[in-house]
Amino acid sequence: LKEENASLRSKINKLQIFSETQADKMRKLEKKLEENKIKEEKEAQDLEAMVQHVEQNLQLMTKRAVKAENSATKLKQENALLQVQLKNYKTENEALRLGQSVSLAAVKQNADVALQNLLTVLTNSRSSIKQLISGAESLQLVADLLRSIDRISETPEDGR
Repeated sequence: LKEENASLRSKINKLQIFSETQADKMRKLEKKLEENKIKEEKEAQDLEAMVQHVEQNLQLMTKRAVKAENSATKLKQENALLQVQLKNYKTENEALRLGQSVSLAAVKQNADVALQNLLTVLTNSRSSIKQLISGAESLQLVADLLRSIDRISETPEDGR
């Protein structure tokens, strides 16, 4: 009985030691589990914060994309307007070139008419100058005649 008792006590001691070891292991595992829970909660919070940050960035990027699309639309409209203006300016420029050609032809025609008029005036003025010279020569002749009459009329008075 004593032996059996000693054997049972020994088994009980071994079981108590085993139980304490198991309890230590259990406490360590519970502590580790608690640490893991805390760690997972922190990671979950960090992950949630990261998700919120990503969502904010997505919203910001969406706003930027909308703004860029609006800007692109405005630029396309402005480009179309500028293309129309450019076409109008080209058309106007071509019209001005054609008008300039017409104006140049009119100026040339006017210059030709002016040249013809100048030639006519020159011809007429030559004729008038010839008439003036002829008239001046006639006047010179009359003046010479008048002088000689004065001499003729003076001579008899001296001779009397």
